[in-house]
Amino acid sequence: MNPNADQLWKAPRWALAVLLALLGMLGPFSIDTYIPAFSGIARSLGATPVEMQQTLSAYLFGFAFMNLFHGALADSFGRRPVVLWGIAMFTIASAGCALSQSIEQLVFFRALQGLSTGAGIVVSRAVIRDMFPPAQAQKVMSQVTIYFGVAPAIAPIIGGWLFVHLNWHAIFWFLTGVGVLLWTANYRLLPETLHITQRQPFNVKHLMRGYWQLGSSPRFLLLALASGIPFNGMFLYVLSAPEFLELHLGLAPTEFFWFFVLTIAGIMAGAWVSGRMAGKIAPKQQIRHGFVIMLVVAVLNLLANLLFKAHVSWALFPIAIFAFGWALMVPVVTLLVLDLYPERRGMASSLQAFIGSTANGIVAGVIAPLIMHSTVALAAVSLLMMGIGLLAWLYLHHRWPEIGRAVSELE
Repeated sequence: MNPNADQLWKAPRWALAVLLALLGMLGPFSIDTYIPAFSGIARSLGATPVEMQQTLSAYLFGFAFMNLFHGALADSFGRRPVVLWGIAMFTIASAGCALSQSIEQLVFFRALQGLSTGAGIVVSRAVIRDMFPPAQAQKVMSQVTIYFGVAPAIAPIIGGWLFVHLNWHAIFWFLTGVGVLLWTANYRLLPETLHITQRQPFNVKHLMRGYWQLGSSPRFLLLALASGIPFNGMFLYVLSAPEFLELHLGLAPTEFFWFFVLTIAGIMAGAWVSGRMAGKIAPKQQIRHGFVIMLVVAVLNLLANLLFKAHVSWALFPIAIFAFGWALMVPVVTLLVLDLYPERRGMASSLQAFIGSTANGIVAGVIAPLIMHSTVALAAVSLLMMGIGLLAWLYLHHRWPEIGRAVSELE
């Protein structure tokens, strides 16, 4: 924690949470805004569904790759420069997407977007821990998740409206404008939260030592799996939204927002409850609650899809409840990750995001195209993704029972 933290931000705590949430919103905006225009982009560029799916996987793999470096750069050069350069690259990439005349060009600029958007998500977590002690950090992280949840709820609404009333290019021009506004806001408001005495040397030997320290730590890897892989239990449906919502449930592109509103409502509600629990119950207990909720609803979702034909009247609610369980436990797991190696919080945030986003990329580029034709397959893989995270947490719980045991860990 920065020893001068109380002097860096004089405004209310929620105002910093809003600013950091705006940084994190670049990721969901980059995905959810253009999903309603999938079919229109495909027709305009003469692309196949598989090629369109690669615009998602290119973004996610670019996001995963650069996540290896955002945190390390922020640990060495400070939080502000990494954020500002990241937003600038995102803005340029968004303009490139808007100007794309072929699917190959669109895939390239989507990858460039992915390389840049992780800066805000990764660095914002480190900023929170720079500024607040653990219990307050959990509350701020929960607030960030709540505010951040507004973005993917409104993104498909905006994207669908722009696509229907203008064209798909307008969606990416909108993202370009978002980038300009965010860069201006962060340039004026975001303080440098990494204290000069806490900066790490930027050299290859030191970086490799840090990557090895984290990458060879079973506790770090298991915590990263426990938080990152279950996310795909709901993200799978986001990636498959054009097929799932339009073909299976019969929704028009302008009606996709119902899915996103319900899912994000689940995330926001889970994050709110997580913030209320901060410092009141043991982290381990809160994580257990989240996994129990995800397990029960994932099993019920699979059974429902096996027994009944998926219908919009019920098929969206299990995903929202699953999202609630994930958001309930993920702020706690993230703080446990960041506090394993306090001197390398930026790098820890990077590697945690790398593991999660690599899984996202595999799901987007390989798994989703194979299973999105079947609601039963979607429900089964959703359960499987949650199960991987659950097994990681159970093994961690068995091998290192002291992790997350005491309420004082988040005080």
